[in-house]
Amino acid sequence: MTEVLTIGRIGVDVYPLQVGVSLREVETFGKYLGGSPANVAVAAARHGRSAAVITRTGADPFGEFLHDALASYRVDDRYVTAVEGLPTPVTFCEIRPPEDFPIFFYRYPKAPDLEIRPEELDLPAVAGAGLFWATVTGLSQEPSRSAHFAAWRARGRRPLTVLDLDYRPMLWPDPADAPALVRRALEHVTVAVGNLDEVEVATGTREPYDAGKALLDAGLDLAVVKQGSNGVLGMTRDETVTVPPQQVEVVNGLGAGDAFGGALCHALLAGWPLERTLRFANAAGAIVAGRLACAPAMPTTEEVEAMLAGDAHA
Repeated sequence: MTEVLTIGRIGVDVYPLQVGVSLREVETFGKYLGGSPANVAVAAARHGRSAAVITRTGADPFGEFLHDALASYRVDDRYVTAVEGLPTPVTFCEIRPPEDFPIFFYRYPKAPDLEIRPEELDLPAVAGAGLFWATVTGLSQEPSRSAHFAAWRARGRRPLTVLDLDYRPMLWPDPADAPALVRRALEHVTVAVGNLDEVEVATGTREPYDAGKALLDAGLDLAVVKQGSNGVLGMTRDETVTVPPQQVEVVNGLGAGDAFGGALCHALLAGWPLERTLRFANAAGAIVAGRLACAPAMPTTEEVEAMLAGDAHA
């Protein structure tokens, strides 16, 4: 049984090695594994979890690079297949800490990861995974949309079926389609995670408590609302917990959410109390925000615990 199985976006992150400089002027770049579900799998693997990702790449050298990268991070790539005629996506960003990280997606004419097909899914693997993680971006186009719903039907709303509310309007042919599809998806999952903008798409409100309650009313067991400088809110039917943000000198904020996600997977599988879970995930995200890249920056459990121990003794 795979402990953490994710589905959806993958690509090559091409990040400047010069901070505070426009892409117009950057001369040197680093090449990294990218795509939120892939990064979450990497982050979970860093915590010792067996992890795999369901996705598709182009039949090109960048696609081969992604297979190599997944293997190097001990993420199972057996469900990663190539699509002829579509290039592996590439993503650029500008790094202007502490809060400005413009991101540029090159996913044309269509990203291969949106060609995940229902009939190609290993449904027993989906149903049997300890935790199944999907993102809202996977609902943006067919056949990926149908594949996600097929996977959720196979899960039968088994515990630890997680929806990352990861909403990026520029990746939708028609962003107006997103709210209804997200609400449909909520009927199949047990955990939802998102920031204020994302929970507003899902629930119609960005007030954290009201959004969390609306997610629980949709039948979820756990709602996690990331509030930026106001910390993280977690809600179950029995308790509500808010934890403060971790203080860190931000280098690149783009991978923090994926580190949070991988740490959340680890904590949920471990059955930790809600407050410990949120503090651990928050610290993992903060560590990555203080580093340049995404996948290579994902922390180990020991690094996260060391940060938390340092805070406890501060």
